[in-house]
Amino acid sequence: MLEKEKEALARRVAGEIALSHEPGKTMRKWREIFGISQTELAEHLGVSSSVISDYEGGRRKSPGASTIRKFVEALIEIDEKRGGNVIRAFSKTIEGELPTDAILDIREFSLPVTIADVVKAVKGEVAANEDLLSRRIYGYTVVDSIRAILEMSSEEFLKLYGWTTERALVFTKVSTGRSPMIAVRVQGLKPAVIVLHGVKKLDTLAVKLAERERVPLVISKAKDESELIAGLRKLVEETGREL
Repeated sequence: MLEKEKEALARRVAGEIALSHEPGKTMRKWREIFGISQTELAEHLGVSSSVISDYEGGRRKSPGASTIRKFVEALIEIDEKRGGNVIRAFSKTIEGELPTDAILDIREFSLPVTIADVVKAVKGEVAANEDLLSRRIYGYTVVDSIRAILEMSSEEFLKLYGWTTERALVFTKVSTGRSPMIAVRVQGLKPAVIVLHGVKKLDTLAVKLAERERVPLVISKAKDESELIAGLRKLVEETGREL
């Protein structure tokens, strides 16, 4: 199943861990992207959960090439048993299938950041679910909301999530926020946080939908799309320097 994509994904994960100054944190990042618990991973590898915990917490010395290989292979094998959702998501990001006219920027963080970090990066104000700002996310997608509504099919909309739904969906050219929230509600998949840029008067329905779905809703006060994207890219660069 998707042999080329599996190999490419394995190289990406292994390379990131090997080059990281904090490999344990990077191992945790990828385990969480794959949605695998420490217990499940430990059982697959035939070790105790404390071994995984010690690596991720930096209490064991940096993993060698053999350990990294076994770790990556385990992630991919477990994902395959579950239907290969992460592998398929990765394949979509390298096949050039994304509707580029609607997507203004799409990035993955080298290390996970909190929603609070994103709020700061976009000069945001929280409109709903402020209690969830400590949640960790792994990437963001900036979308031209008008083009997305006019041009994107339901299948294309799902590709906005990249490798994982644990990311920020950022909608620009928003007037009230109602349409993006309804789109997310209808699609079924929920991002970790939704950022709206360009809001003139926030619709109360948008806030109610965000509260019902338990998705933090953030209003960006960046002066334009360039400043918005620059703030997010700076956050990407900062996580990269931590590797």
